[in-house]
Amino acid sequence: MASHLKVVKPDLATKHAAMADSPFVFLRGTFYRWCQVWPATCHRLASAPAVPSVGDLHIENFGTWRDNEGRLVWGVNDVDEACRMPYTNDLVRLATSATLAARHGRLDREARALCDAILEGYTDAIDRGGRAFVLAERRQWLRRLALNKLRDPVVYWPKFDALPIAKGDVPHAMLRRALPNANLSYRVVSRVAGVGSLGRRRVVALAMCEGARIAREAKAWLPSGLVWATGRSSLGVSAARLIARAVRSRDPFLQFHGHWIVRRLAPDCSRIELTDLPRMRDEERLLRAMGAEAANLHVRHRQREIRADLKKRNRRWLEDAAGAMADAMEKDWRRWARHAG
Repeated sequence: MASHLKVVKPDLATKHAAMADSPFVFLRGTFYRWCQVWPATCHRLASAPAVPSVGDLHIENFGTWRDNEGRLVWGVNDVDEACRMPYTNDLVRLATSATLAARHGRLDREARALCDAILEGYTDAIDRGGRAFVLAERRQWLRRLALNKLRDPVVYWPKFDALPIAKGDVPHAMLRRALPNANLSYRVVSRVAGVGSLGRRRVVALAMCEGARIAREAKAWLPSGLVWATGRSSLGVSAARLIARAVRSRDPFLQFHGHWIVRRLAPDCSRIELTDLPRMRDEERLLRAMGAEAANLHVRHRQREIRADLKKRNRRWLEDAAGAMADAMEKDWRRWARHAG
């Protein structure tokens, strides 16, 4: 990270404190380590067809946005680690995160049922060519999950009031272009969010527009952790390209500018974490949707090869791989936590 940008060192302390909480959070914060462990632990999956991938896929890497028609859309909302990997990587990492969440009380269903749901959703979506998750007439169950009380504007916006004014280099030109009116008066604050991206700068332009609040965030970008893990200079896959070819109704505010990622922030345009979800939820249905969304990102690249490869694998391959990776991550976490403590 330090070889590409100026590291926000206090945020790294926040990251390490969060990672000490559980193997699940440790997984979220260490994609670079995953890139080292996964090929050795799941070597039989490493020969699967390679596609542009999310890389750092996990169950808290989903959220909502509004498309050009103003419709609510759900899907993967963080592609910072976009890279080219076997399609199996995204599935195993998603299933590993679900397995760790189940082991440590963040999900109520057994890991086997969650892995089965992911694989079922992925396979069905690959077979049909994918389908965007537009939460309008269809998928109202997912809309109810997404629009929970924590995403009420009355609850959402006050969290920005206490954020400190951003100092140092601020990409004003990009933020101004992202606003609906370049002449709007705005203030820029520093924001701390996520886990894996902690240490990178995040600044948010806050403004009043037509009597209500709006926000645009710029987050510093650096190459995928896979570049560091493999020692290669480039992976030949960009986040912009991954999103452009995905089966989805796109977020018109998501932009990639050099070393910055710019997006709109709003109560209905943000990441959904497990703690944001209502206690009563159909977890298997949700994980099935997550598997299908992973397929939406892969299917336009090598659909035929992926289908053929899936048919060759036994019924329990994803559960077995996720269990092995969850064990490896827990072992890593315990060793790291002892050192960090």
